[in-house]
Amino acid sequence: MFNKHFRKYIFKYSIPLLIGIAVLVFIDYVQTNVPIIIGDIINILDKFDKSEVTEIFAKDELLNLTVSLITVVAITGIGRVFWRLAIFGTSRKIEYGLRNEMFIHATTLSQDYYNEQKVGGLMTYFINDLAAVRMAYGPGIMMLIDSTFLGGFVFYKMFKLNKELTLILIVPIVLLLVAMVIINKSMRKQFKIRQEKFRDLSDYTQENLSGISIVKAYVREAFEIMTFKRKSKELYDTNMKFYKKSVLVEVVTSIIINLIVITIIGFGAYAVVKTANLPDAEKFDVGNFTAYIALFFMLSWPTRALTRVLSIYSQAGASAQRITDFLETKPSVYDKDNLIEPDLFIPEIEVKNLTFRYPDSNFNAIDNMSFKINQGEMVGILGKTGSGKTTLVDLMLRVYNVKHDKILISKTDIMKLPLKVVRDKIGYVPQDNFLFSDTIKNNIAFSNSSLTMEEVIDASKLADIYDNVTEFQLGFETILGERGVTVSGGQKQRISIARAIAKNPEILILDDAVSAVDTKTEETIIKNLYDLRKGKTTIFIAHRISTVQNLDKIIVIDEGKVVAIGSHDELLETSEFYRDIVKRQTLEKLAEEVK
Repeated sequence: MFNKHFRKYIFKYSIPLLIGIAVLVFIDYVQTNVPIIIGDIINILDKFDKSEVTEIFAKDELLNLTVSLITVVAITGIGRVFWRLAIFGTSRKIEYGLRNEMFIHATTLSQDYYNEQKVGGLMTYFINDLAAVRMAYGPGIMMLIDSTFLGGFVFYKMFKLNKELTLILIVPIVLLLVAMVIINKSMRKQFKIRQEKFRDLSDYTQENLSGISIVKAYVREAFEIMTFKRKSKELYDTNMKFYKKSVLVEVVTSIIINLIVITIIGFGAYAVVKTANLPDAEKFDVGNFTAYIALFFMLSWPTRALTRVLSIYSQAGASAQRITDFLETKPSVYDKDNLIEPDLFIPEIEVKNLTFRYPDSNFNAIDNMSFKINQGEMVGILGKTGSGKTTLVDLMLRVYNVKHDKILISKTDIMKLPLKVVRDKIGYVPQDNFLFSDTIKNNIAFSNSSLTMEEVIDASKLADIYDNVTEFQLGFETILGERGVTVSGGQKQRISIARAIAKNPEILILDDAVSAVDTKTEETIIKNLYDLRKGKTTIFIAHRISTVQNLDKIIVIDEGKVVAIGSHDELLETSEFYRDIVKRQTLEKLAEEVK
């Protein structure tokens, strides 16, 4: 709870936090005067009934005590508002700062981290775990300070009223605190299990809701419901174990407190009778007895608060550890020393004897690949599914690290180029055509929110999506569903292409980005790109001949290797592998036309 990730926020907001704590301690001291004042009022009334004081004296004393009581209550009320704003406000600021830091850190993590982690599990860090930490820095600190100081002040005043009785009460209270510490260790372990079960359920729910169309298409609703119920039952059982221990703490606390109350009543009544004939200074009279009982009930709050504090900190400790692990996860892809930022960026790519293998694989995804793409060329990279096309794109974007001098962009080793430069100069249209749940305009202008509406429209026309967008009731202000589910596959592809065109990058890579559109639309998009991107480099990753046949150069790859390079006509003459692909796709097209 106080490691470097959290400590900096505590220091940052230490002044309002310390002021809030100081006010809380002051209010704790002030409010312990309430039982004493009430006891004095009872004593005055008791003496007046026995004719031991005059009516004038009684009225004056009662008036003074009443004013004192009202003053104490008013100060307590105002102080409680102040320390709540200071302490709870600080906890909210700490939560706000941590959440922003976590999101910033999340954007720096490499793709391999997200390949291993699920979205639902990561969301628990930002919601449940952060909430647990906030509770520790807000209500947790308040209860800890309040129970410590209020308990101390109350014990002091109880001791002044009756030493013998207070010493007797220390034993059961100490035993109670020891029991709570023992139970706390078990609760912390149980809370960690509980968070893991919640993460599993969140992962499962998120995946099913995202893939609901697949679930329905395969009529798997009943199976998924049963699996959800099983995971939900596991979370329920874990929660019940945790709450049973929490209830056990409450029950043990209540039993011990009730036993203490019985002890106070018994010994207190005996002390009142025993000291009845002693001088006033030595008496334990009815007013003192009332004040003592009221003080003890004030002490019951700190005792119960400590049990709550243990529960809060057992949860927060487990959550803080999870957040710390997340924040200390290092990205595998990052800017290293000796970076070179070219004065003039040349959209030229050269690959030299590139070999790459995924960390969890025994086979090379890219095997000794070499080729060069010159500035201004429109190049196709053609290959079967699984031939290494997307892997090659990921390496060009530095999603993964490569060895030095294996990929050169702008005549510079990609490992020496700043990540920002590489990704800023390259526009990318991925296979999944991910769209945000936002307006079509904002999706197209994603690279630069200051783009004008005219620029957005121009990009949509070049991507041949403008006519489709204008058919929507709200046009470019139409809000897309999650991941763009409210538009067709072809429309998603063209909006993604428009987004890349609007960025106007030096190098544009389209990874199978026109596979969901018809050949006429495909030809229109390629023609528009030819006219638009003079002097800039464009790369089409494809498995369809129609996508690449009219491009300047085609790089044919298979099983991670370059098997041929040339124009469409050149490859028809020199590459049997390319001719075979053309033949197969021609036959497939004829078969579809016959159907």
